[in-house]
Amino acid sequence: MAQPFRHGNLYESKLWRGVRLQLLEDRIELASKDHLHALSSAVHPGGFSSANRIINWKVPLTYQCDDPVRDIVKQCQAWGCNPESTVGLITAAKLTHASVAELEGDRFKLLCCTTVGTRNAARAGKPRSTFSAYSAGTINVIVLIDGQMTEAAMVNAVITATEAKSAALQQLGIVELATGEIATGTTTDAIVIGASQAASWNAVHAYAGAATTIGCSIGEAVYETVLEAARTQSEE
Repeated sequence: MAQPFRHGNLYESKLWRGVRLQLLEDRIELASKDHLHALSSAVHPGGFSSANRIINWKVPLTYQCDDPVRDIVKQCQAWGCNPESTVGLITAAKLTHASVAELEGDRFKLLCCTTVGTRNAARAGKPRSTFSAYSAGTINVIVLIDGQMTEAAMVNAVITATEAKSAALQQLGIVELATGEIATGTTTDAIVIGASQAASWNAVHAYAGAATTIGCSIGEAVYETVLEAARTQSEE
């Protein structure tokens, strides 16, 4: 676990050759030499897709999100990224305070990159007034797996990662301002799970819950990166 962009602008995976993260003027750009089978709740494209680039785009607190899909596609074109193979996230959190963790285990390697802003922390399950389509303050989690996963396992990974994120917020005592109760996330969180699906592993992970080796690693990586990024979000 580390915050590589507090003192630099490039992070190359120590476990996964060809995967790197770069801090640019207004975004963190994650690039893979190979296409990943991705599942995301991202603004663009969302759902299952094939991607070799994941962008975490920082927007100002005043960003007016009338058509975020249009905005992401337009930005991809300006950055020289192919929108067809790019997953695009939006955040107002400090990109310099992104936390990165890498783990390896039972026929997989894992890289997790998390940015955290808790300005609009919220507790799921509580009734509330309708929020605007976008509000600044977001937890964006990117989990890349070098390994083979079923699509069901990728959905399972989303569950495990979300539980770990909520556990980290509980550990930190971050609350929803309106109720004073422990937050489970923010109103605009997003997640990306990307799997290499490399056949060379000769094993397919069918599950990714907390009782599996891959699920435990996903939970650990997300928990620790949310903790680190959240704890330092107010620091310079």
